[in-house]
Amino acid sequence: MSQELSFAVIGCGFWAQYQIAAWQELEGAKIVAVCDQDDERAQQTAKKFGVSNYYTDAKNMLEQESLDFVDIITTIDTHAEFTQLAARYQLPAICQKPFAPDMDTARQMIMAHRAAGVPLFVHENFRWQAPIRRVKAILDSGEIGQAFKGRVTFTSAFPVFDNQPNLAELDRFILADVGSHTLDMVRFLFGEAANLRCLTQRVNPTISGEDVANVLLEMHSGVHCYAEMSYASVLEKEAFPHTLLLIEGSKGSVRLDHNYRIMVTTRERSYRKVATPKKYDWANPDYALVHSSMVNINQDFLTALQNGTKPETTAIDNYRTLQLVYECYRSAKMKQVITLEEPIFS
Repeated sequence: MSQELSFAVIGCGFWAQYQIAAWQELEGAKIVAVCDQDDERAQQTAKKFGVSNYYTDAKNMLEQESLDFVDIITTIDTHAEFTQLAARYQLPAICQKPFAPDMDTARQMIMAHRAAGVPLFVHENFRWQAPIRRVKAILDSGEIGQAFKGRVTFTSAFPVFDNQPNLAELDRFILADVGSHTLDMVRFLFGEAANLRCLTQRVNPTISGEDVANVLLEMHSGVHCYAEMSYASVLEKEAFPHTLLLIEGSKGSVRLDHNYRIMVTTRERSYRKVATPKKYDWANPDYALVHSSMVNINQDFLTALQNGTKPETTAIDNYRTLQLVYECYRSAKMKQVITLEEPIFS
């Protein structure tokens, strides 16, 4: 039987309520403390999940508690502070996405954990959604041959600002928030990118950042990939929070459509699969697909921590996704194709 690991959560906002619930679905992980600068929010979260201790100061919590790891579920501007704090206490850390506000900060966070000899992971859960995993398995099976073109679509008019009003205030919005997911799925499905060209727009006049982004990527594998993201798209069929896919290969194609439907087409036959995620009572119906994937990625983290192995979304791996995000911003600003440099981390 695998050892039980004790952990604490820093940040008790919107996403923490579901991430903690996802942890409690797993055997082998026990939450012993929560921390938030808002005393009432920390207390309420502790009470909701039956956690014994709550704090308003993370340093105090790490000094007082006996922990095996910490899960950081805060805004991007605090990630460096809290990951480096965990490193000083030689604690493995899981960090919410987007990983860091810039590439230099991301490098500093990685180096701090390297120096401390403890791992740093990034909670990048979209690649862990059941339909995405099923499509990846179809690609890896060779059934549609060698992929040469892909389309990754996250377009919606869902009122995301209603439950996350801070997003409306971000100078960089959809690429940082959704792009960190979408571009990570591009890497998961097709490997690393050689170059990209990005265009952005702000359609909603009441927000600060861009709410539309379209990215064309040429992958080292030879795949041409079009990644489109929007929170301004009023469509016939609302897809939120689904990511839709169309991938063409030398022998056929695979399409991920609404309601988890996967259609595989070759010259010999066509057939449909349905990759329905597991349902949980605590999940918000609007986000059920995402919340289900949180259990899957947490299991990957837990197994890695128990066995001393690497999960899929280490900080070093997510550094490559973050590079795509910020190079997209650079491409949009300069209005040109960006050739991607090899990251300094291996």
